[in-house]
Amino acid sequence: MRNPKDFFRPLAAGAPEPLREIPTRPSRMIHFFDPSNEKMAAKVPDIAAKVDIILGNLEDAIKTENKEAARQGLVNIAKSTDFGDTQLWTRINSLDSPWVLDDLITLVPEIGHKLDVIMVPKVEGPEDIHYVDRILAQLEARAGLERPIMVHALLETARGVANIEEICSASPRMQGLSLGPADLAANRRMKTTRVGGGHPGYLVRQDPVDGDIEGDRTTYQQDLWHYTIARMVDACAANGIFPFYGPFGDIKDVVACEDQFRNAFLLGCVGAWSLHPVQIDIAKRVFSPDPADVAHALHVIEAMGDGRGAVMIDGKMEDDASVKQCHVMVDLAKELSARDADVAERYRAVGLEV
Repeated sequence: MRNPKDFFRPLAAGAPEPLREIPTRPSRMIHFFDPSNEKMAAKVPDIAAKVDIILGNLEDAIKTENKEAARQGLVNIAKSTDFGDTQLWTRINSLDSPWVLDDLITLVPEIGHKLDVIMVPKVEGPEDIHYVDRILAQLEARAGLERPIMVHALLETARGVANIEEICSASPRMQGLSLGPADLAANRRMKTTRVGGGHPGYLVRQDPVDGDIEGDRTTYQQDLWHYTIARMVDACAANGIFPFYGPFGDIKDVVACEDQFRNAFLLGCVGAWSLHPVQIDIAKRVFSPDPADVAHALHVIEAMGDGRGAVMIDGKMEDDASVKQCHVMVDLAKELSARDADVAERYRAVGLEV
């Protein structure tokens, strides 16, 4: 175990000082693209202007024969693109792959000054983060970077879920976690072939009416991922980092995608992955608080004054805990307003000073 005093010291001579607090930035969607796909790469500047985070993917979705092209494509795109306020991330290959070292050795010296976050897939324990942490420090020192690159872990195995608290606290670089439902389902031997979302077979059924088991009985589809998302949110919140819902694979089912994203938002996730442009607007809408909720939050904050005691507002009891909840909503609305002019206009209409 490292001495707490050493936790915020660089792991390599000449590396930048570790972060003491992870920056809070709008992160409603992580939009994935394939850097080896020339048509997709050509659209990056336009898409980057529409999203909070754009991620060059090097891992599973990239064919083996395209791995090197994807890596070099990301370098070329990063060098030639002005991302403005949009965060640039990459998902490197898994730590047990033959490509991951070349990913890190190439990307950090070439574009480390532009990379905000490196997403590490299939993280199973703190040792995986420690490994990446040390290599990044050495490469940052060699490249003369002035700020550390953050690390985002993908939760894709049962062991990773079991070690989630240790993963979150493994390094000052830890930016957050994402749920990887497809790999996690396979690792758990879950009997679903869907990428995220619910399943019609995972349900509860109304008790028999008048003892008639063959009669009409309402069923309610359940959320396969509720437990894992809730545990991920708690672990991230306890360590000052950020939880994300991962991919929703059925691109055409925009209704179910919005439902799954909203469940994650309500539970505490800050954003989700977008795999297709149609999911960008869904994530932007879902992970931006409803203006009506912002208006209510402003009303409660104003009525509560210093936040102490309990009062009745519009027929509902509000107290200091209510004010804390309301500040979460208002603070997020302010952060998003600084990023998104359309969102700012909607919040301004309900009285938010932006």
